[in-house]
Amino acid sequence: MSSTLFKIGFLPVTVMDIIDILIMSFVIFKTYNFIRGSRAAQMLAGLIIILILSVIAPLAHLRGISWILNNLRTVWLVAFVILFQPELRRMLIHIGQNRVIRFFVKVSGNKMIEEVLEAVFALRAKGYGALIVLARETGLKSVIESGVRLQAEVSSELILSVFNPRSPLHDGAIIIQNDVIESARCILPLIEHAQAAKNLGTRHRAALGLSEETDAMVIVVSEETGRVSLAIAGELQYDLTEEELRAKLLQGLTIVAAVESRQRRLQAATENR
Repeated sequence: MSSTLFKIGFLPVTVMDIIDILIMSFVIFKTYNFIRGSRAAQMLAGLIIILILSVIAPLAHLRGISWILNNLRTVWLVAFVILFQPELRRMLIHIGQNRVIRFFVKVSGNKMIEEVLEAVFALRAKGYGALIVLARETGLKSVIESGVRLQAEVSSELILSVFNPRSPLHDGAIIIQNDVIESARCILPLIEHAQAAKNLGTRHRAALGLSEETDAMVIVVSEETGRVSLAIAGELQYDLTEEELRAKLLQGLTIVAAVESRQRRLQAATENR
C-alpha cells in the first residue's frame, strides 16, 4: 500500500494518486487539443452539459429530468462511440503513428503491399486509371494537405472505390504513409522536361515529378493502355507484372526499414558515449 504524502481534509494523497492525476490531465489536454475547433468539440460540450444536469437534477429534485437522464445512462457509452467514431479513429491512428510506439511495435508492411497490389491489378482489369503514392522518408505534408483527408486503413476495396470514375475522389493521387491512406485527390507536381512532358500522360508526368522531388514510390495504372508503371527517383519502370511490382515495393520498403534501424543504432551509440 502506498504511503500517504499529505491529506486534503480527510482524503489521503499518495504517490499513485499524483501519477494518476498527471496521466489523466495529460490525456484530457491531448484530447482537447486534438478535437479543438472541430464539430466534435461542440458535441463534447453538449455531453458535458448533460453530465452536469445529471448531477444537479437529483439535488434540485427535478424528477422528470432525473428520470430521463437515468434511463439514458445505459446508452451513453454507445452514443459516445457513435458520435465520436471519426475522431476516435483518427486519434487511434495518430497514436499508432507515434514514433515511440512504432519503435516498440513494428508492423509488417507486407499486408499493406498485398492490399495495394490487389487493388492495382483489379483497377487494371476494370480499365480504371490510378495514381498511388507510397511515402518513405521524405515528408509529404504539403501534398497530403492538397487533397481530401481520409486517414483510413489501407484496403483494396477502399482504393477501388476511390478510383471508381463515378467517385468524386478519383482525380489526383492517394497518399499512403505509415500503412495509412492519409489523403485522396492529391495534387502532385508535374515533371517539366519538355521531351518527357511531350511523350507522357498527366498521371505519368505527376508520378515522375513527385519521385524526382522526394523518395516516394509512385504507382501508375494507365486508363488508356492498362499498363502498370512505377516511378522511383525520377525513373519510370513500365509495364510491370504483379510479381515484379511486389518485388520492387518490398525492396523499397526494406531499404527504408534498414536505414531507420541503422539510424537508431547510431543514435544509441552516440548517446552511450
